[in-house]
Amino acid sequence: MRANRLGAALAVALTAALASCGSGEPTERPEAAQSPAASAQGPVTLTYWTWAPNMDKIVEVWNAANPDVRVTVSKQAGGDDAAAKFLTAAKAGNPPDLVQAEYQHLPSFIAADAVADLKAETAAIEKEFSAGLWGLVTLGTESVYGIPQDSGPMMLFYRKDLFDKHGLKVPATWQEYAEAARKLREKDPQAYLGTFSSKDPGAFTGLAQQAGAQWWSISGESWKVGIADEPTRRVAAYWDGLVKEGVIDDMPYFTPEWNKALNDGRLLTWPSAVWAPGVLAGNAPKAKGKWAVAPLPQWNAGESYSGFWGGSSTAVSAGTPHKAAAARFATWLNTDPAAIGLLVEEAAVYPAATKGQATLGQAPDYFSNQPDFWRQAAAVSAGARGFTFGPNVGVTYNAFKDGFDKALQNRTPFTDAVQGMQDATVADMRKSGFQLAS
Repeated sequence: MRANRLGAALAVALTAALASCGSGEPTERPEAAQSPAASAQGPVTLTYWTWAPNMDKIVEVWNAANPDVRVTVSKQAGGDDAAAKFLTAAKAGNPPDLVQAEYQHLPSFIAADAVADLKAETAAIEKEFSAGLWGLVTLGTESVYGIPQDSGPMMLFYRKDLFDKHGLKVPATWQEYAEAARKLREKDPQAYLGTFSSKDPGAFTGLAQQAGAQWWSISGESWKVGIADEPTRRVAAYWDGLVKEGVIDDMPYFTPEWNKALNDGRLLTWPSAVWAPGVLAGNAPKAKGKWAVAPLPQWNAGESYSGFWGGSSTAVSAGTPHKAAAARFATWLNTDPAAIGLLVEEAAVYPAATKGQATLGQAPDYFSNQPDFWRQAAAVSAGARGFTFGPNVGVTYNAFKDGFDKALQNRTPFTDAVQGMQDATVADMRKSGFQLAS
């Protein structure tokens, strides 16, 4: 699959997940895949639950080379439904051996003792991934509960032709973004630089990560919840100010109104993720070749941080009798150069492994005017900051949508909505019996 197909397929996979809430030259296999701890104890059969397209074709390659560990694919729908189905299967005692786990769902699997700690099995491959991505599959510093498979580093997508027309400079900082938003409204009262969506907590999460937020953390045996931390409040107050000033719109993403604004050139930017080209190609076909990509604006000049919107890992079920064999397959799938090439070619994912990102060449067709698209994406990914998700992220995301909807309707501070996210999350964790740090 060429890179232009990758962009479109990434968007399709991500849109499906949102609706339910989300090759190089062969080298020696990583040590973890060859170590005794990761070796299968004789011929075994593993079941892998995944929603990635064409995963069965990738598994065929593994099975041909590894007759002692045969993997079968069970196709899932993805998103919240897939997560709930896995937790139900784990509780009933009949989970699959491996599961594709979105990063935000992984902690709920951990809290239910549904996935295995792979720290020993993955010790040799941590260096294959950026620190930000590796942080999404760890809990504290002592455990690793998945191997990163794909990711959604965020970038700024903008209408280059309209920026040129209105004399706008690509903003390097969020202060410059605000200034450009004001300038555009003066030049074209029908257009907005961007919009704030109260329906998409994943986007807000990525922007909070970029600012340095740490919504959950582990302190000994206790959880610490910091959703209303300073970086998150700063992000909320920033967008609140722009919306109330009238220089940024408040239409939600992925709506007919939003699609039309993109297609008609009334929205000039979208802070989104690497999968955005596929969305733009489907929703704004008239603007093909007119968009460009740049790093997200920074809070401080000279920095190069981003966050993540989307992505998943490969986790091993705590209930599998074949942990070593499952870890061996998961390691191959996400670190072997040939396997990564297949993930890009067949499954249309943006690979989590750093070396996989470096193999992408031809830009997505919609961005044929920007041949360095994938090089920019790799650079952004290297500076993307993640954080530990909590065990009840669904509660947090619902509180985001409820709180920000009300803030927009009642013209109340966005920071109040952030505090509402904090309070709802803490209350739910206490109710569920989680120990919280004071």
